[in-house]
Amino acid sequence: MKVTGFTFIRNAIKYDYPIKEAILSVLPLCDDFIVAVGNSEDKTRELVESICTDKIKIVDTIWDESKRKGGEVLADETNKALNCINKNTDWGFYIQGDEVLNEKYIDNVRNAMIKYKDDKKVQGLLLKYVHFYANYNYVANSRKWYRKEIRIIRPNLGIQSYKDAQGFRLNNNKLKVKEIDAYIYHYGWVKSPQHTLTKNIYFQTLWHNDKDVSSWKEKNTINVDEYDYSKIDLLELFKGRHPSVMKERIENKNWEVNLEIKNTQKGFLNKILFLIEKYTGYRLFEYKNYIKI
Repeated sequence: MKVTGFTFIRNAIKYDYPIKEAILSVLPLCDDFIVAVGNSEDKTRELVESICTDKIKIVDTIWDESKRKGGEVLADETNKALNCINKNTDWGFYIQGDEVLNEKYIDNVRNAMIKYKDDKKVQGLLLKYVHFYANYNYVANSRKWYRKEIRIIRPNLGIQSYKDAQGFRLNNNKLKVKEIDAYIYHYGWVKSPQHTLTKNIYFQTLWHNDKDVSSWKEKNTINVDEYDYSKIDLLELFKGRHPSVMKERIENKNWEVNLEIKNTQKGFLNKILFLIEKYTGYRLFEYKNYIKI
């Protein structure tokens, strides 16, 4: 069985992405790894090069910043890495620059890839998510946060990244997938309040035209120099253990955010749907960019 990891990244240092940890977390499962490194304003390429392995192949890319509709430039960059995977590869393992696989799930993932390797009905594998927020102790858990995404695909079918690179499609059709018992830890919202504000401003430029970006900045960033994390509607304490590759990053955290553990979801329907999910594990009306088989 051959497995190739793939990802894309740009300005990892400037926007404080744990890209090194992301790659290291899935590298034990991969025979090789493709990293599309975009035209950065920092030493992102050197950061990727510092990973001590001969598995990594860097593909230098230039982001097409005219592709702003729905963040499609992110899917474009994902596909640049995906399209470099050798056609004899059985599985492609996609990891984004702010995602980390906890090592306790490595055996589960490997066993699932072996189990479904020859079952051609299975086009991808579905992983679960934990979304950290503000710091490494808090988890965001309302219906606004996606619970599952495809992160392992068959790269030789013509599958491509979909919309803003959150998932995948084949000829614009949802993939047929098997859910596996493994979690991706998402750290995209774990940054200093200053870094988070800077990143949010930048991300507006990936989704909207210049006029809309200026309007957004006027409404949201005037006289503001850091992100207000208190606006979260549902927050819980994390009671597990972080991946070992995150140990140094967590120890070096240089900001402090203290938030109230709360549930301030608005609307009677939201509260009812939350209670149903809490006690049954089923999320009604959930968006699913996949078909479970």
